[in-house]
Amino acid sequence: MHRRARSPEAKLRRTEDLLEATRGLAADRGGVRHITLAAVTEAAGLHPSAVRRYFESKEELLLELAERGWGEWRDALTSHLAGARDLTPEQTAAAVAGTLASQPLFCDLLTHVPLSLEGDVDIERARRFKTNSFAAYDAIVDVLTAASTMTSAQVQGVITVALALTANLWQLSHPTPTLAELYAQHPRWGHVALDFEPRLTRLLQATAFGLASDTGPVTMARGPEVP
Repeated sequence: MHRRARSPEAKLRRTEDLLEATRGLAADRGGVRHITLAAVTEAAGLHPSAVRRYFESKEELLLELAERGWGEWRDALTSHLAGARDLTPEQTAAAVAGTLASQPLFCDLLTHVPLSLEGDVDIERARRFKTNSFAAYDAIVDVLTAASTMTSAQVQGVITVALALTANLWQLSHPTPTLAELYAQHPRWGHVALDFEPRLTRLLQATAFGLASDTGPVTMARGPEVP
């Protein structure tokens, strides 16, 4: 039976239902690229025409999940590093990679945010995403800097590389059925699709070591839009 929200509380609950349905479908279907609004509303128990009461488009719905993903990653890192001090660059990089890998939906969305999501919503929704994602980014930089021997600029460099690598490697490591079959036939082509977290960790550790070893001035682009 389709349900209709008749109060602010009910509308909020329906919004959460849509977001949870999207999370479930992304997990079941191998990523957000395979999701449609029709499937989301059906999974949430809503009439297809009702979704516009909550989200103007699929892009706005997914951008909401990406925005929440920034907060969830911040919270995961904060919890993981509670009480940590003087982490080496390699340990710092491992914390970044491990907590990112623990947020699979966020990893997937990092590819789509700059490609379509933030550019295909209205300016006020884009402004809200930027405001909240930058706030989470700043908190992540502060947490990592306080827990490690790296400078704030070096930590920002690690995060910049982490976001860019994740946006690429996550998609390679979660191929479509067609590509999975192709990689089974040609293993050499599929080697890059293996071991997302170990590969990300190794590359970030090399990056962190290099940044910490560089005594010259480092200027990094500020903010989470880098990918």
